[in-house]
Formats: sequence, structure tokens, C-alpha cells
Amino acid sequence: MTTDDSSMPISRVDRLASILRTEAATTRRHLERVPDEQFGWRPHAKSSALGQLSAHFIDCLNFAHAIFREDVTAIDMATWRPTKVASLAELLAMFDGALETALTAMATHPDRDASGTWQMSVNGMVRISRDREAAFNDMTLHHLIHHRGQLTVYLRLLDVPVAPTYGPTADERM
Repeated sequence: MTTDDSSMPISRVDRLASILRTEAATTRRHLERVPDEQFGWRPHAKSSALGQLSAHFIDCLNFAHAIFREDVTAIDMATWRPTKVASLAELLAMFDGALETALTAMATHPDRDASGTWQMSVNGMVRISRDREAAFNDMTLHHLIHHRGQLTVYLRLLDVPVAPTYGPTADERM
């Protein structure tokens, strides 16, 4: 545990939730710029369409909910479907909802220490088994950041001004 300015202990889960809030706010600023009329655009035949990539951020947030609510998350590839959205308004509403659900799962399960084990099985085979903090970092935080980087490239190729992430961009000087 660390402490904040008031010297009150901050749990590991609370620290992770704080980081998620910050990264999600930055991600949302980028998502707000996704043009509705370009949802089907892709930079390469092997690349996801802009709408698919944008909706994937919701899937990333959904992993946080699973990590802090379940000991084992079982995925059946025959029935699993990635999130789909039809418009920017739907995307932002679903992103906000997924973030709230993730933060609620984290806040309402303080008894689940971040070092507790979480597993993900795919078609009955355990694919991931690690402590919750590491799983959260990989499946949610780093996943958001990775795909946000992709999204900035998509936006740049579409000549959409790129929002600041950790500092100014060529489009918006701070």
C-alpha cells in the first residue's frame, strides 16, 4: 500500500483504478474524434476497420470487470463476439458504461487483493493465470494504451486532428 497526501493508505486496487480513470479519459478524448462516416475505413486489408478498432476499447474495459469479479473467466470462441457499435454516440455511451462497470467492480471488491490469482480459459484450456494486478495491466491498461496508439495512426491517416496523450501533438499545442 502507498499513501496519498492525507497519509491514508491507498490499496493496490484503488491505485489501479486511479490509473484506469486517467488512461480512460485520455482514450475517450481520442475516441471523440472518430468520424462516424469513416467507421468502415481501414488503412490496410489486414487491419481492423476504424469502427472495429474503436469498439475494441470497450472489450478491453470489460476485462477489468472480469478480472475483479471472477476467479476464472471462461471464453467459448464458438459464442464469443467482439463488441460492435454503429455510431460515435453509441461508441462513447458504451465506453462510458464499460468504464463505470469496471470501476464499480474494482471498488466493490476490495477483499479481492490485486495479488490474488485470476485465470482466463479459452474453450476449456487455461490460457492466462496470473495475479490480478498483472492481468489487469496486460488485459486492460496496456491493451488500451496499445490500441490507442493504433487509433492515433488511423486518425492521422484520415487527417483528423490527434488529441494530446501525454503531451502536445502537432495538431494541438498545450
